[in-house]
Amino acid sequence: MTLDDLFATIEARKGADPDSSWTAKLLAKGPEKCAEKFGEEAVEAIIEAVKNDKTALTSEAADVLYHLLVMLAARDIALEDVMEELGRRQGTSGLTEKAARTAD
Repeated sequence: MTLDDLFATIEARKGADPDSSWTAKLLAKGPEKCAEKFGEEAVEAIIEAVKNDKTALTSEAADVLYHLLVMLAARDIALEDVMEELGRRQGTSGLTEKAARTAD
């Protein structure tokens, strides 16, 4: 499964009955709840990274990616837009790119 496939599935759940899927339930709770859940999963991934538990970190990383995509869908931001932004940054030093954002 690719991130594109997963995002398409998430998008398809937007109008689904919240009792029919976890994704539909999250989306029905609104963007703020989706963002909160993403934050929780990110913290769990950080904990596993610090503990150096590769198996648990792999699992938590999958949760982080999933919940990031749900959060994006909740705010009607296309994965393609995020990928385009990454593409725009490609070939630019991270330090240069960050300095440009700070200057705005």
